[in-house]
Amino acid sequence: MSLSVNTKTYSLDSSAPNLVKYAGPAHTSSVKDVIALGRTNAKPTSVFSGVVRSDGKLTRTLTLTGALTPSADAILEIKMSVPVGAASADIDAMLNDMGAFLASATYKDIVKKSSINF
Repeated sequence: MSLSVNTKTYSLDSSAPNLVKYAGPAHTSSVKDVIALGRTNAKPTSVFSGVVRSDGKLTRTLTLTGALTPSADAILEIKMSVPVGAASADIDAMLNDMGAFLASATYKDIVKKSSINF
């Protein structure tokens, strides 16, 4: 089984009941290019149906310039918690809005310049 992300194909590397890892095209024994996908099922109570949690994590080893080490890992992690019973359209809207924000110049400034005031 493989996972396509952008123009890259990630191959199944390992799996557990609630965690799956995929190795990307640049992954080697010394360079990380890994996507990990996880989930946590809802734990309902007598008064609340609970939330389903999902997360995705991309870890990639980067070559550094002007740093004390020649390389290090960059990590992007996204977590989402959705109440049981949420409408599919509401979930899509949240994902679309956050996807657009992650791709925006504003978010790139947050990451590249550590700027959070706009």
